[in-house]
Amino acid sequence: MGSVNESIRGFLLRITTWLRVADTPYMIAGSVASTVHGRPRSTQDVDIVIHPQTEERLRTFIKEIPKERAYVDLSTALDALRTEDMFNIIDMDTGWKADLILRKSRSFSIGEFERRRRVEWLGLPLYVASPEDVVLTKLEWSRLSGGSERQRRDIVGILDSLGDKLDLAYIESWLDELHVRAEWNHVQPMTRREA
Repeated sequence: MGSVNESIRGFLLRITTWLRVADTPYMIAGSVASTVHGRPRSTQDVDIVIHPQTEERLRTFIKEIPKERAYVDLSTALDALRTEDMFNIIDMDTGWKADLILRKSRSFSIGEFERRRRVEWLGLPLYVASPEDVVLTKLEWSRLSGGSERQRRDIVGILDSLGDKLDLAYIESWLDELHVRAEWNHVQPMTRREA
């Protein structure tokens, strides 16, 4: 496990350094965020929400990435900026992949980004989505994928790990707007049972 941790640590260090130099705010999301807040699970990619705000900043970020170190396509990145979509960075040495997701302009996504937290993980200072927002986005992914057990297990891991430290009222306040109340009701009986 140490070598996996060293591999992802190096990858995250490189990407967050390039983002910092380009003055581009970011937030780790997805399975890495659920590992930070809940139970570890294996993955070969990292979801990172970014908010470059301008094309110039995004271009600066892409220019920071040495071509011999990682693969990224500038035109795909620029398209993602225009459409609030995503693009990839692939680490040439390790095969790690980052899905860089442009922050959406919907109210939930804006608030989620503002609520991100600075945490220490694997000895790195990182901005990570709050556990409540990770739960909500995983509920969305589960709904969109027809009930993903992987997403549900990640949610249960966070609920069981943090328990009453979670702001359940905040989660409840978004369930209907995000159309995830049925998913939320589905994971409730799974908590504790899987611990």
